[in-house]
Amino acid sequence: MLIYFVLCSLNRIFAKEIENEDRMRSINDIYEAIDADGFKDSTLQLIDEYISDIENGFTDFPRFNQQEHAGLCKGGSPLIGASIIACYATGSITASCNAEGRQRSPANWEIDEHQERLIEEWAKAARLWVESSDSVITEGFGPMIAQGAEAMVYYKDGATSVVKERASIYSTTQKALDAIVLHNYLFPETAMKVIGFTRDCDGLLRIVLTQPYVNCLRLATKEEIDKMVEAKGFHDNWNGQGVNYISDHLALEDMHPANVFIDVVTETPICIDCIVKFVN
Repeated sequence: MLIYFVLCSLNRIFAKEIENEDRMRSINDIYEAIDADGFKDSTLQLIDEYISDIENGFTDFPRFNQQEHAGLCKGGSPLIGASIIACYATGSITASCNAEGRQRSPANWEIDEHQERLIEEWAKAARLWVESSDSVITEGFGPMIAQGAEAMVYYKDGATSVVKERASIYSTTQKALDAIVLHNYLFPETAMKVIGFTRDCDGLLRIVLTQPYVNCLRLATKEEIDKMVEAKGFHDNWNGQGVNYISDHLALEDMHPANVFIDVVTETPICIDCIVKFVN
């Protein structure tokens, strides 16, 4: 009887391993489908199935470790889909350069343009593209209350969330998407959830997302920010004089008090925005 149970357990393990291998191959199926058919319904279905597998824990997106993967899932299915397309775009333009016999890898601006174009094509096919976003967001979520270099912020009195149109200040769109994933991993209390994509009046690609509204008691001090990020494994990258921090594989920048509030309820520092990226 014991041998029977052992054999049954081994069969389940082997079956699970085979199932996982099949699911991991599905991202290559997506890439092949985009190559062959673009973003037809059949390709969109493959992408949706892979997103579902990620959200349900059947497979991991290989770009992130297990902790960061939670930040990807918090960002919603449009973030996962855009991350898939961005990875495909990077691989496809690199392969194209190699096929053309270039002696160099594609420049960041070439990669970024290719990522933007394909994400826009996919978002329109998947009905995640927002035309005339300013008026649509204002009507649905309230007026603009703030505008900075990276984001336009909309808020309706009494709402529990703000809506942001976030432009990339990173070298590629993929890194801008990574930044949302990494923010969600580091600061889950202000996790960003992507709901769509658009272009502003200047033609800049913007990521439309929601984020919990923080009732600000006051701005955090440098000492409070230092203590908060130290608990997450970071140390000051400018000899205690700056707003940039570093860990073994992540960098936090722009961690000034205007981006870190003391929450009214918890009376603890809460980061609403920063620049976060992989060290290498």
